[in-house]
Amino acid sequence: MIFTGRGRARFPDAVAAFETAVRQGDGERAQQAMQDIQRHFEHAGDADLAEVGPRLAALLPTVPPGPRALVAVLVGACVERGADAGACAPHTFEGLAEVLGVAQEFCARWAATGGGDFPDPDPAALTEAALERVGQDAAVGWITLPQWEMASNAMLNHLAVRTTFPPEVRLRLLRALHEIQEASGHDFKCLRYALLVLDDEPLLALHRPTGTGYLLRMTGIGDNFQLHTLLADVLIGGGHVPGQAPSAQEAAVCRDAPGQVPTTGAFNLVTPGGDWVWNEGTPTDIPVVEGVRVVVLDPPPYKRGWPAGRFFPGMTGDLVLERVLGADETREWLGRCAPPK
Repeated sequence: MIFTGRGRARFPDAVAAFETAVRQGDGERAQQAMQDIQRHFEHAGDADLAEVGPRLAALLPTVPPGPRALVAVLVGACVERGADAGACAPHTFEGLAEVLGVAQEFCARWAATGGGDFPDPDPAALTEAALERVGQDAAVGWITLPQWEMASNAMLNHLAVRTTFPPEVRLRLLRALHEIQEASGHDFKCLRYALLVLDDEPLLALHRPTGTGYLLRMTGIGDNFQLHTLLADVLIGGGHVPGQAPSAQEAAVCRDAPGQVPTTGAFNLVTPGGDWVWNEGTPTDIPVVEGVRVVVLDPPPYKRGWPAGRFFPGMTGDLVLERVLGADETREWLGRCAPPK
């Protein structure tokens, strides 16, 4: 179908109508305008989406909790199409913090009214009996948490948002997520991993077989699968240690290229204390020793492959070599490391 200029204009008109209805407290008109926004969103131009994203984000504090989550998702979609993440993030994270608090209340009420298996955070999984146990407000917080996860991840894909995120707020959100997981058994992994992403973070890699060491810097790496492939690219591909280097495509998809391609592990990642650093975890699993994260690279105990790529396809990642450690410095570091457990 070919959309005329008039057709494309329906999206910003719908947004304007939604703004007016929200500010006037007209729920019926706001609902109709939101339906129009959703209907025309796919065919809206990137320039329109970039312009209305911050406007929709500014409305989040005044939209009721249920539809607020849908607005947050739309804000995230606007950011993915070019809206300013920095302008949209503050209200999005305020809403996330609020809904995490409500979800914690849901968990507490569920435990206080008999416990048992928690329903999935999905409207279809919340029965009438479950709703009676926890109340409407707590239930809305629980079932809309996945939508806030989507919206927040769209913000956290952007380096500028992550690097200006107050550490105390990040820690508070992670603590709330941990408490919800402990209480309910539900792990909102994507949000947790996004909040754990490290940027401009030094990493000391000690290659035990060759007795060599390397100071690197990592940014935007979502999980240790991605880190593992990039370590092999920089160190093996750079001619520093022996082994089979990833192909150019395997490395590229771990930085900024789209898609996934098969790869094979080159190392066994180990902490200085001898514990394995699992690929399924994040770089925050690597401990900090004297102000720098330190990982030991041992030969892989078995062959292991996985799809090379990024845990967050919209997040650019990188690992760069800053310097090669001297022999004495490396020997001192390795002398303090335990063998793998």
